[in-house]
Amino acid sequence: MKVFITGINGFIGSHLLRTILQKTDWQVQGFDLHDNNLAEFKNEHRFSMKTGDIFKEENWLEQAVKENDVVLPLAGIARPAYYITHPLGTFELDFEQNLKIVRHCAKYQKRVIFPSTSEVYGMPTENSRIMVEDESTLTLGPIRKSRWIYSCSKQMMDRVIFAFGQEKGLPFSIFRPFNWVGPGLDTFKDAAEHKARSITQFIYDILYTGRINLVGGGGQKRSFIWVDDGIDGLITIIKNENNKANGEIFNIGNPSNHYSIKELAVMIVDEMKNYSQFAEKANNVNLIEIPAAKYYGKNYEDMQDRLPSVQKMKDLLGWEPKTTLREAIKLTLDWYAAQLKKDL
Repeated sequence: MKVFITGINGFIGSHLLRTILQKTDWQVQGFDLHDNNLAEFKNEHRFSMKTGDIFKEENWLEQAVKENDVVLPLAGIARPAYYITHPLGTFELDFEQNLKIVRHCAKYQKRVIFPSTSEVYGMPTENSRIMVEDESTLTLGPIRKSRWIYSCSKQMMDRVIFAFGQEKGLPFSIFRPFNWVGPGLDTFKDAAEHKARSITQFIYDILYTGRINLVGGGGQKRSFIWVDDGIDGLITIIKNENNKANGEIFNIGNPSNHYSIKELAVMIVDEMKNYSQFAEKANNVNLIEIPAAKYYGKNYEDMQDRLPSVQKMKDLLGWEPKTTLREAIKLTLDWYAAQLKKDL
């Protein structure tokens, strides 16, 4: 199988590449603006990489789609701190550029596996707390809250891809990641600018600021999944045994790891106390509640809960997540401890 991945230098892309090269015989062609996360793969004969700007390489991208069997358009913006302050750029990349890729897939009848987001479910109510792929109503916030342009762009891509499948016979699958965590999720540079997602931000804050900001009090709940569990689910979708993933939308998350952001912070602090190079900082960190508008700005709005059903992945594809959140945190901290030793 020949797989084409845009955004391959990102968190999901780089972890997916590693697993493909370790566990399959597939060939991978990658595209991204940078390749700094892919140095370990430069001599892999089944991997080729082109760096470039997705806004400028349309002819090359079309040819790449044409030459491969499966396309994963992973290029996109996935950080709230960015899509609140740069909503137009978020729309232009997440929707407009990915729509071009999907049109090429339809033209050449190439299977597309699209990364949607848990944010398409929007604001769940008490009566629809569990998010089910083919049942949940998708309710977003007001236009003035710029955060929702990301969710809206992804939701529209989901609908367009489904329509291409319905009218043009486009082979597709859609997956919705729920808070994947692990090494490389964000950089400490992102965290220094308050642009990282929670787990990276908290580790950085413990080490370098001495205070963890609990935005809105930290009562918001998420369902965290260890990245390797998520990648195993994605690999299962790509394999598509007996075509069971055709035309389907899948949540990839871990409902057993359903915790509040404050609980996540406390768990990270507790685990960091077990590492000699982290313990002193972890023992002296303060947890501070901060209003969301002060941290992110007035255009921010948050959903208070994200709890996925993964029954469809289990029933159709035989996949289930395995790793507890505490185990995921420890594995992530092992990686950071090793990286920091290299920097000394």
